Amino acid sequence: MPSLFAFATATEILFGRGQSDAAPARVARLGRRVLLVHGGNPARSAGLRRALGLMGCEVTGFAVAHEPDIALIEAGVLAARRADAQVVVAMGGGAVIDAGKAIAALVPATRPLLDHLEVVGQGLPLDHPPLPFVALPTTAGTGAEVTRNAVIAVPEHRRKVSLRDLRMLPHLAIVDPALTDHCPRAVTLASGLDAVTQVIEPYICTRANPLTDALCRDAIPRGLAAIRRLMQAEDPAARDEMAWVSLCGGLALANAGLGAVHGLAGPLGGLTGAAHGAICGVLLPHVLRANRRAVTDPALALRMGEVGGWIGRAFGRDAASVEDAAALLADWSQDAGLPKLTALGIDEAAQQAAADAAVSSSSMKANPAILSVADLRDLMRTAG
Repeated sequence: MPSLFAFATATEILFGRGQSDAAPARVARLGRRVLLVHGGNPARSAGLRRALGLMGCEVTGFAVAHEPDIALIEAGVLAARRADAQVVVAMGGGAVIDAGKAIAALVPATRPLLDHLEVVGQGLPLDHPPLPFVALPTTAGTGAEVTRNAVIAVPEHRRKVSLRDLRMLPHLAIVDPALTDHCPRAVTLASGLDAVTQVIEPYICTRANPLTDALCRDAIPRGLAAIRRLMQAEDPAARDEMAWVSLCGGLALANAGLGAVHGLAGPLGGLTGAAHGAICGVLLPHVLRANRRAVTDPALALRMGEVGGWIGRAFGRDAASVEDAAALLADWSQDAGLPKLTALGIDEAAQQAAADAAVSSSSMKANPAILSVADLRDLMRTAG
C-alpha cells in the first residue's frame, strides 16, 4: 500500500435521480454553442436538446453509433470546429462518453490525433486545454464520466488504445440512475459486470490506495447484489446501486489502475469488435483464478481472498475460496445469458494475438501477479 498517493476526478459530480434536470442550465453557463454527442438514436437525447434550446443554446448533434474509432473522432472534431462549439456534452453509454471526451480534448489541439494516442502513436500530452466537457451516462458500467482517458479503436492496427491526459477529466459528471432505467437486459448484464470488474481490479491491483480501497470495499458487494436483482426484474433501487458502483469504478480505476481483464479486453475488442463489457464479464472469473494461482504478495493474496468471500456471499455461500467464487460467478453469468468468448466472435487466433498484445497494455502494469502469454492464452481458452 503506497504511503503517498494522488487522487483526481471530475471538477464536479452530481449523483442521484433527477439530477439530469440540472443539465441544461449548467451547460448553458459553460457556453452557448453546444456539440451534443449522443448514440445512434437521437431520440434519447431529444429532451436535453430541446431544453438547451430553451436556454438560448445553439445545439449541433453528433451521433456515435458504434465504439469510437479514429475516423469517428476526427469527424466529431470537424463538426465541433464548424459549429464553433464552446462546450461538448455527451449523453449515452461508455462509447458515447469516450467519443465526447476525445472530441472535447482535440478541438483546440494543433497536432493530429495519432500523435496523442498511446501504444500506436507518440502518446504526447495535449498542447492546449480541452473544451469544457459534460458527461451524462445512460448505462451503468464504464465509469467513463470520471476518467481521464478515452478508448479509441485504431482499425489499421486492430487495437483499442487510449487518448489520455489529466485535463480530459470532465468539467461536470451528472450520474442520474433514472437515465439507466429499462436498459435492455443484455446491456445491463454486460455493463454491470464491467462495473463490478472495475471495482474488483483496482482493489487487488498493485497501485491501490486508501481512498480507492474505501470506494471498492463498499461497491463490490453492492454491485454483485444489484446485478443479480436486475437479472430477475426491473428494479429502480438496483439501478441506483449499479449507477453508484459504476461511478465508484471510474473513480477507482482512474486513480489506482486495473489488471489483466482490461489488459486483454482492449486488444480483444480491437481485433474482433466484440462488446467491451461482455468481454470483461466473461474474462473476470478466469482472470481471478489465474491471478490467485500466480500471486506471490501475501497482502494481495489476502485481498483476493476478500473478493472471493464477497462473491461467495452474493451467491449464498458463507465462505468461498477464489477458485469456488470464480466458478460460481462464471456459471451464474452464463446462466444469465452472457456469451462465451467464441460466441462473441473471438477465435483462437484472436486470443493468441490478444495475449501477445496485452503484455504492453497499460492495464497490465498494475495486475497483482505476473501472467505470462501462456497463462493469458490458457485462461482465455477456459473462458472460451
